[in-house]
Amino acid sequence: MKLPRLLTTLVATIGLSMAAEIPKLEPAAAAKLVAEGKAVLVDVREPAEWADTGVVASATLLAKSDFDGAQKDWKPFLEKNAGKEIILYCRSGNRSGIVAAALAEKGYKVANGGAFKSWAEAGQPTRKVEARK
Repeated sequence: MKLPRLLTTLVATIGLSMAAEIPKLEPAAAAKLVAEGKAVLVDVREPAEWADTGVVASATLLAKSDFDGAQKDWKPFLEKNAGKEIILYCRSGNRSGIVAAALAEKGYKVANGGAFKSWAEAGQPTRKVEARK
């Protein structure tokens, strides 16, 4: 019984250490990179969240559920932006960190842009999004 618990702890620790390697960017620094064309900003929240709160004006909207699934929207985005840094954000920074770690494993240059609320509080422009049906 102790071995499975030990393995679970080990896997979680390795996962956290990998996530710790993903750089975190404050909204102003991330927005500067996006404005300079050096990076792209991605909101990984789900469509209902986009409609509820709005999104950062410069963000591409690519749900984590699509990343975890068929990647219908993610695949063309990644092909188009292969040479740019990908900065991701979500509601709290957790989902964006998970996607960033997965992309980093595949060789993409990534950063975690944290939480949407931080972007809005930092005065970054936002926009409304219609609910998807």
